[in-house]
Amino acid sequence: MKLIEIIGAVNSEISLKKIQKDVLDSEVNISTDTRTIKSGDFYLPLKGASFDGEKFIEQAFDKGAVGAFCTEIPELPLKYGEKILLKVENTLTAYLQLANYRRNKINPTVVAVTGSSGKTTTKELVSSVLETKFRTFKTPLNHNNEVGFCQTVFEMPDNTEALVLEMGMRGLGEIELLSKYAEPDITIICNVGTAHIGRLGSRENIAKAKCEIVKYQRGKTFIAHDDELIRKTVDFNGEKIFYSIKDVNILEKQANYSKFVYQNNIYELNVGGDYNIENALSAINTGLKLGISVNKIQEGLRNYKPIEKRWESVNAGGYEIINDSYNANPESMKAFVDTVFELYKNYTLVLGDMGELGENEIQYHKALGDYINNHKKLNPNVTVITIGQLSKNITDNIKNCKIAHFADIEQGVDYIKNNISKNSKIFLKASRSMKFERIIEDLCR
Repeated sequence: MKLIEIIGAVNSEISLKKIQKDVLDSEVNISTDTRTIKSGDFYLPLKGASFDGEKFIEQAFDKGAVGAFCTEIPELPLKYGEKILLKVENTLTAYLQLANYRRNKINPTVVAVTGSSGKTTTKELVSSVLETKFRTFKTPLNHNNEVGFCQTVFEMPDNTEALVLEMGMRGLGEIELLSKYAEPDITIICNVGTAHIGRLGSRENIAKAKCEIVKYQRGKTFIAHDDELIRKTVDFNGEKIFYSIKDVNILEKQANYSKFVYQNNIYELNVGGDYNIENALSAINTGLKLGISVNKIQEGLRNYKPIEKRWESVNAGGYEIINDSYNANPESMKAFVDTVFELYKNYTLVLGDMGELGENEIQYHKALGDYINNHKKLNPNVTVITIGQLSKNITDNIKNCKIAHFADIEQGVDYIKNNISKNSKIFLKASRSMKFERIIEDLCR
């Protein structure tokens, strides 16, 4: 961005009374990290509970930054006299304002995605479809908070035609803030489950938080999983499209392949699981609303590949591992179990703790044990291994197959090496905090 654009995009007080025109017209990069800042960059210090980026303004200048944002103009040595300071009330707000300015300057079609589970997969599916027609950029990895949104917008190439944003939240008001500065054209809610219920207290509050995504929507299309709670909660006057697995005719299901009919057209996915089919329906509807032909949507879905820790197939020490341990909540756990039980014969489940479930966390884990124990497609020869503290409540409720529980990953890996045949697939599912990637690392040793 040109420096004059930065000054115009935020409400700031400028430390220098006069700035040369060539300086105002110079293009600068916004940097929030003095460790990677380069000469000519403009430093934007962020603040958190345990850090204050404004303490490093002089360090940024020493590395060649031409200026910096601040909430109080500091007393600086004379050698920094030509540096530009922009005083703002809040540096994160300034970052969001700059991101909004660039979002509108580039002016891509913005598709915003949220949900209790499946939002990253949905973002990837939507992107894969949009890439067949548009120059598309998407939220990298899981950069789905305010800072991640800003980073995504600044990394977006100038010729971007479609921007797919993943929006996460941990409380009320967070998605509304993202919506305000993203101004989405199309919004998607994958589902409303119990992820973060420990913070929000009820599914009703979770639905309220998710439905904030439409608050500043400028486009006229809202796409969501067909949930009565979403229908009742969302306050949106535009077109509403609801979808569910009931809308499709499944023709074929394999471990890494799905074929189904939706609205009289056949689609294929190189991934299994009914929940992935449901996520694909949001991508299909998004593509149709943006004028993408059915054959191009079909191509986009075929091109989709699962990303790391989401149904990721890896070999570890001779074991075939399916790693879906990026995150877990009661709904995604049940969908995971359904898929494994339906599509596989010889397998071992390794399940870990589910986080942020609040005061009923023990009951949620017990309920998953009941769900497995009573599943109509449970193979009695399967082994269910649980690792962690809360997950013991899962295996305590399972009676109809082999079980084992361990307090830590090391004990679990030792059990696998000594008791699980290498021709058995191993499926991993847990909340990210469990760090189940260590199971793969330890099996490779």
